[in-house]
Amino acid sequence: MLKDFLAAIFRRTPASMRRFLSRFSQPRFTVTAGAVITDDQDRVLLLEHVFRAGSGWGIPGGFIATAEQPEAALRRELREEVGLELERIEIAFVRTLRRPKHIEIVFRCRAQGEARPRGLEVKSAAWFPLEALPETLSEDQRQLINRTLVVS
Repeated sequence: MLKDFLAAIFRRTPASMRRFLSRFSQPRFTVTAGAVITDDQDRVLLLEHVFRAGSGWGIPGGFIATAEQPEAALRRELREEVGLELERIEIAFVRTLRRPKHIEIVFRCRAQGEARPRGLEVKSAAWFPLEALPETLSEDQRQLINRTLVVS
């Protein structure tokens, strides 16, 4: 009975107020697309980001814009950051991170062309054999790479 009453009030509320109430009552989170990209020699592309915590090394990726598809966001980020195109792309897995409230879609990809840093975000881009990843690469990034490539 109370549920029906509240639903009736909500339906009669102006649309702008309903949107505000919906946004206010729902958890907020960010969504990113990241990629473990390999080349013909099965090396992994890592980028040294200016603003990334720790050593700066990690897989490429970035935030998904409003109404942007995850694959399109990843392709956009790669073009902007290192001028790289992808010839093969597939979702490897999706993970959630509690802090900050975050969802990350991780892709498995094959590169087409060379990666060269563009703009201020990326210091350098380099291809690494799995057995020779940078020593300063975080454990989280190592696990992410291993999980993505073991699934293939």
